[in-house]
Amino acid sequence: MRVDKKILITSLTVMLAAGITACASKPADEEGSAKPVETVYTLESSHAVDGRQGIAWEGGRYYVSGSTTLSVYDADWERIKTETEPFTAFDAEVNHIGDIDAYNGEIYAGVEYFMDGAASNIQMAVYDAETLKLKRTFMFDESSGQKEVSGIAVDPDHGSMWMCSWGEDENAAYLYRYDLKSGEYLGKVRMNEPPQLIQGVAYYDGWMYITADDGSADDDEPDHVYRCFVDPDKDGFTVSMAKTLDDVTRQGEIEGISFDRNKKQMLVSYNRGAVIVKGMPKGFYEGYDEEIHEIFVYDMKTE
Repeated sequence: MRVDKKILITSLTVMLAAGITACASKPADEEGSAKPVETVYTLESSHAVDGRQGIAWEGGRYYVSGSTTLSVYDADWERIKTETEPFTAFDAEVNHIGDIDAYNGEIYAGVEYFMDGAASNIQMAVYDAETLKLKRTFMFDESSGQKEVSGIAVDPDHGSMWMCSWGEDENAAYLYRYDLKSGEYLGKVRMNEPPQLIQGVAYYDGWMYITADDGSADDDEPDHVYRCFVDPDKDGFTVSMAKTLDDVTRQGEIEGISFDRNKKQMLVSYNRGAVIVKGMPKGFYEGYDEEIHEIFVYDMKTE
């Protein structure tokens, strides 16, 4: 989703002029009891896929979401299966899947009805990872103030599902927390200096990683990956930049994010070729007659 983007660079951008490393500290580091942790992200490969929205990994398989599809790929990025009618079992009208996650043989998806930048019927949907069929849904809590869902992340360490929201207003500055088993709303946490136009989230090794569509494809500006340490007892999460996506095939639109835990790799979904207006494809850039969806795979080395 997304466009009409203007990069909002904070002081964090200056810290990473090269755009290839992240230096961030856990709470203990702020007290001087530990050294900052630096992670280097090196592009290992890229793979064309059939979906533009999200990516998830579990058990040697990759799961890809399109706006109206779910697909599974094997370890060599060969497509195994695609579900082209993922909305047939829903009670409320929906037409859009965002970024996804995978956990314990299930695919977790943020689902909604989305049209020209506005959303309704927001919910958390759980699909069987083998059959790609819907198993259960949880409606969002309207009292949360959430206006859209662009992605979902499973956080087993805290027994939670976290949802993010795309936009530039105040509701997009929060991460929304739900109980992993019951779907009960547990509250929201505001991000300090939140990224703009968030597209996806993924929980990895204590951190929430966040993709932001904050660069302009018209001006060849890259999008970014951010992260924040997850402590639900905190009133706010401090955000730092993790990666500038200046090494993709061509600038376009960042979407979902995930991690291959076996290989210690970061997976980032990126689209190019289509002109996006209010979250909707509206024609193509010169030289394209279709939108191309790719997953960029980054080796991660912590120093």
